[in-house]
Amino acid sequence: MPRVAIVSDTHVPSRERAVPDWVGDELERADHVIHAGDFDSQRAYDRITALANGNLTAVRGNTDPPTLEVPHTDTLEIGGVTFAVTHGAGSPASWRQRVVETARIEATTADPVAVAGHTHEVVDTTVDGLRVLNPGSATGAAPADRATMYVATVVDGDLTVEVRTE
Repeated sequence: MPRVAIVSDTHVPSRERAVPDWVGDELERADHVIHAGDFDSQRAYDRITALANGNLTAVRGNTDPPTLEVPHTDTLEIGGVTFAVTHGAGSPASWRQRVVETARIEATTADPVAVAGHTHEVVDTTVDGLRVLNPGSATGAAPADRATMYVATVVDGDLTVEVRTE
């Protein structure tokens, strides 16, 4: 039963000094980590990569430095579930639709799970038949009112997602 930690919008060091210890603990326990962008620095990226023991799928956010060498989108398959990962930058008003469109373009399957960040809002919903996940901000960066992330498990192609907060 693979355990997947899903985080986004760490914003280290622009909004927080470091990734919270409890988030780091969840990343270390995961079999794989997905980060949906806005690390904010190479230092934050390196720290999360170390916590993930190299098992990291990450995408670029709108506040990431241009020297950070991660793609704008990525896909991966874990236990029969395809994840299509993007940051979802742009207007919050059309965020859900942009995320779904990107997931459909990038994924090789008809029904990927779209993972995105950007809004700092925890989201687990279905849009046009696709499940859309946003773990919020792992450091509670405004406008979030608390630090959040998802811990997911995959069993025989079924995805279970739980929100975690300190």
